[in-house]
Amino acid sequence: MTLDTSRSTVAVLGPGGIGGLLAALLARDGHRVVCLARKGTADILRDRGIEVRSRRFGDFTARVEADTELREPVDACLITVKQTSLDAALTRVPSAALGDALVVPLLNGIEHPAALRARYGAGRVAAGVIRVESTRLEPGATGPVVIEHGSPFVEIDLAPGTASRPRVDTLAAGLSAAGAVTRVIEDETTALWAKLAFLAPFALLTTRYEAPLGEVRVRHQEELRSLVAETTAIGRADGARVDAATTLARYDAFPAEARSSMQRDAEAGRPLELDAIGGALLRAADRHGVSAPVTSRLVRELRAAGH
Repeated sequence: MTLDTSRSTVAVLGPGGIGGLLAALLARDGHRVVCLARKGTADILRDRGIEVRSRRFGDFTARVEADTELREPVDACLITVKQTSLDAALTRVPSAALGDALVVPLLNGIEHPAALRARYGAGRVAAGVIRVESTRLEPGATGPVVIEHGSPFVEIDLAPGTASRPRVDTLAAGLSAAGAVTRVIEDETTALWAKLAFLAPFALLTTRYEAPLGEVRVRHQEELRSLVAETTAIGRADGARVDAATTLARYDAFPAEARSSMQRDAEAGRPLELDAIGGALLRAADRHGVSAPVTSRLVRELRAAGH
């Protein structure tokens, strides 16, 4: 299929805070959207749609299609599940059903693109990262799936790798037109590490201290600076163009009340992406011989707390 920005068919695997927001934005902009989820969630999505509450986009409800499994070729498939449920969720996307769809993971971490390329083929997968604060609320007895979008932006970077650059460009244009400001960059390593260098300190500190970002910026400023220094050093050793000053400046763009998705998962008793974020950092540090004592301590303390 050829992705047409005016009327494409996009599958969204995992219509949670991120996937649900992107599904709603794309559907509102005229695209055909098929959400892939468990049967109960798929039934609610199909019957009641997605309600978005956002200071950036306003409040609106979008209608989407939904199923428990992809059953027909699509132009693109956005993978927006948590790393903790990735393997199980991918059974909803059989390789044979994809056609020549572009597969774009918007997951936390740096290790998943290789696994997805092994599963679906290198030519299908373009790495992606997203910067946003968005969460899915539990639907009421008769209401739609509700997405609460808290950050004043939605920013996406796509890196084609060995996927088709024109197809990635077209998807980026469609996402941008729908409201998710999207750019295409050549350096996949830098794209993934730029996100992880920001996300890891945010996730580890807000979860460890059970505090929003504003409190972390003030009360744990030295740890924040140390973590950013460690993550950017590991990223540079891995070949990424990242630096501590640029990464630290990004925290100012987030509202003081922002909480990480890892923190929300901890509060709800859900599995944490501790291995995909902290574990991946420490594995990369070991590979390159980079010292990461603050990261190691926080990961150790979170694991000791039962996470």
